[in-house]
Formats: sequence, structure tokens, C-alpha cells
Amino acid sequence: MFMGEFRHSLDQKGRIIIPANFRNELGKIFIVTRGMDGCLFIYPQKSWDLLVDKLATLSLTKKDARSFSRFFYSGASECEIDKQGRVNLPQNLITFANLDKDCVILGVNSRVEIWDAKTYEKVDEEMTIQISDISEKLMDIDFD
Repeated sequence: MFMGEFRHSLDQKGRIIIPANFRNELGKIFIVTRGMDGCLFIYPQKSWDLLVDKLATLSLTKKDARSFSRFFYSGASECEIDKQGRVNLPQNLITFANLDKDCVILGVNSRVEIWDAKTYEKVDEEMTIQISDISEKLMDIDFD
């Protein structure tokens, strides 16, 4: 399971350091794709395969299903970590997530997210304000 928040810089060649405690779980080859809310999603191969199986059940006759699949798969790229612990992100994904120099890397259960730092700070602020209402809408969670 991935968890935690880390801050790293994207270099001029589009490389970013992946936190050391994420590297083993990601494995040698993993998938980076466009995520929700303007970030990138990174999946280890086993999690990607489970997601692909779920997406395969979407009906091709539904426009929303076709659009979602197209969005998700067309941005996907196989990547690997170099000897310095960096991943070289494809330019189309850097552009999609509006990544500049300062980035935030989050562990979110079965995936890793990469955010532009300024974008994430706005999203995090909104989420912090709304988290009580959000959790109430989603389910009854007992955090005792």
C-alpha cells in the first residue's frame, strides 16, 4: 500500500525522484497515466492489470464508457525507475498535469499520484475544508 506525501522537483529533462519507500512496490516497470483532478496516476503492473480488468467490463455502447477508456488508456505509458531513483515522465503527461519544477508525490492506497505543487495546495485546502461533508456522503466510517 502506498501512503504519505513527498515533495520533489521535476528536472529540465522531465525526470522526478520517486520516494524510496514506493520504488519496491512499484516494481521494475509500472504504468503512468492521466489521473483525475489534473494529476498523474502511477500504478504497479498488478494494480494496473486489475484496473484494466474492471475497465474491460464497461459497455462499448455507452458514450461515457468509451470516453473514459479513451482518456485513461491514451495517456498511459510504461515507465521504469533509473539508477538514481527517478522516472522520466513523458512530455504529454507533464503537460496534462501542468507540472512545473515543484511537485507533490502522494501515496494513495494502490496508486501513486504526482501533482503540480501549486495545484495540489489548492486541492488540499478545499479537501481539508470539505472532508467532514465528503466522508459523511461516502459512508459511515468509524475512526475510533
